[in-house]
This record gives sequence, structure tokens and C-alpha cells, in this order.
Amino acid sequence: MKANIKAISYYLPEEILSNDLINKEFPEWDIEKISSKTGINSRHISAKDEFSSDMAVKAAERLFAEHNIDKSTIDYLLFCTQSPDYFLPTTACIIQDKLGLNTSIGALDFNLGCSGFVYGLSLAKGLIAGEMAKNVLLITSETYSKFIHHKDKSNKTIFGDAAAATLISSERGFCSLDKFIFGTDGKGAENLIVKQGGMRFPVSNENEDIQDEYGNVRNDKNLYMNGAEIFNFTGEFVPKLTEAILEKSNLTKEDIDLYIFHQANKYMLNHLRKKIKIPEEKFFIAMEECGNTVSSTIPIALYEAQKQGKLIESKNLILAGFGVGYSWAACNLII
Repeated sequence: MKANIKAISYYLPEEILSNDLINKEFPEWDIEKISSKTGINSRHISAKDEFSSDMAVKAAERLFAEHNIDKSTIDYLLFCTQSPDYFLPTTACIIQDKLGLNTSIGALDFNLGCSGFVYGLSLAKGLIAGEMAKNVLLITSETYSKFIHHKDKSNKTIFGDAAAATLISSERGFCSLDKFIFGTDGKGAENLIVKQGGMRFPVSNENEDIQDEYGNVRNDKNLYMNGAEIFNFTGEFVPKLTEAILEKSNLTKEDIDLYIFHQANKYMLNHLRKKIKIPEEKFFIAMEECGNTVSSTIPIALYEAQKQGKLIESKNLILAGFGVGYSWAACNLII
């Protein structure tokens, strides 16, 4: 049984952190430099009392309204987040209740970041192919801003909060899911991490702020990213990932009409595009007004590509997610 992406919608919080505001807080951080290097003009920040489940519900409600979807047809809920409401219960259970979905559905959380959407698509495909579900609601939702120190100008510049809701169905959609490729290398875990908050290192009130050579301030409760190592990782593994999914799909680079990669930042994306030798017109970027929204970057970009008519004359698409873990995944979509 084929699995198809039937519809996508997304939600962005109301508060906007623009480059102007960042420049006012960090005058040495030039507005044009931020825009040209990151490709981001603004990012949306969740309210103090707004959490992943709240954003997930808003994204799903928008999906139901925009695409005239009967929520009673949903028979499985997959929720991807690294900022859950609680350690327990499962946030997917909370979302099921808030949305008023049937109590006969399956619902689970999975903890993945930048590769999470592609992993979620593969899980949805497996549920449909195994005839365990007909309509899977995949929601990605992150509030990374709550992990970032207010004086960490580097991470504040890159990350934004968002949620995206995607319906994967056995019924016909605008594209079908084909082949998948995955990868994992846990040796890179320390390079993108929130060290405190789990069982190994509970949150401590005795943290000491540390300032790095670039003036970024953080402590072990905050998000730490070793940008240089993450850049090296993507440069090594993403070209291999692209080659692998093309080979598995029995396609060439020329057969692909559109590539949508995890929207990390403009500099990294352009570096990858040139290294893999993807024509600029086949490489879609959509992060100017929302930033790096982690697991939601690919569905947001896919939504915008469809909205802009980029899929009308397309037949084959490649999606690729990569980052925290290290974790990576790619798939091809057939229009």
C-alpha cells in the first residue's frame, strides 16, 4: 500500500525576533552580515507560556481547517520534538486530548532534531504499508529558544520556534513516499547538546556562565553548538547521503527536479549545494522569515515550494535532514 503526503500546514509564534532587534542588543552584530551569512531576516519565538504541545495543536488545527480534513479519520499520531512538555506523560497523548482525536488511535513521541521530519515520514510509511494505519498525523514542534542563553548571540541568530503538521495517507496526495536512507553517528553528540535536564545531569541552580572567544554566553542548561564541527560533519556526510538516496532510487542528479534540505543556514546550504553540484534553480531555500526551526524546516519549505508552484512541473524530489545526534536521513518523493 502506497503512502502519500496529502497536506501540510505550519504555525509560527506571534513574537518576532528581527535582525534589527538582535543588532540593538549586540551592536557589533551587523544586520547585513546576519542576513547575508545566515539567510535569515527574522525568527519567531514562543511565548513564555507557550510550549511544544500548544504549537503542535495550532499547526494541526490549521491543517484541518486549511485542507478540510475530518480529524476523526486520523488513526495514528507521531510527534517529533526535543522540547517536550514533560518527561512523562508522552506529549503526543496530551496533543490527542487537546485536538479531540479518537481514543482508538496510536500516539507516540520520538526525539530527533533536524532529521526528524524524514524519519517521521518513514515511520508513517511503515504504519501505512503494514496496514496498521490509513491516516497518520505527523507533527514536528520545537521551542529551542527556551534552551538558548539570552546573551548567546550566535544561536539566537540562527534558531526560531515553529510547528508543522503533515497528513500522510493511503489515499492519493500531492506526492508519494518512495525510498529512504538513514545514518547515525553518536560520536558527534557532544557537538550539539543541552547537557543538563535529563537523568544523567539534572538541572542545577549552581551553573556558572561561560563566555566563548566570540562573546557568546551560555551554561550547561543552555543549548551548545560547536558550529565548526557541525559544518565539517555536514560537508562529509550530506554529499554521501545524497549519492546514496539517488542510487537506492535508481535516479541521477539530473532526474531530480527539486532538492529540499534541512534549512540550517544559508552559508551551509550554499556550501553543500556547490559541493554536490546541484543547480541553484533546483535547490529550494525558505528560511528568511522563520530561521532554523529544527525538525520543522523541511515541511515548512515543502509547503512554501508547493505554494510557489515549484511542484507543478516536478516529478522527483529529494528531502534530506541532518544534524543533532549526529543523525541524518533522506528520501525521494514522487509527484
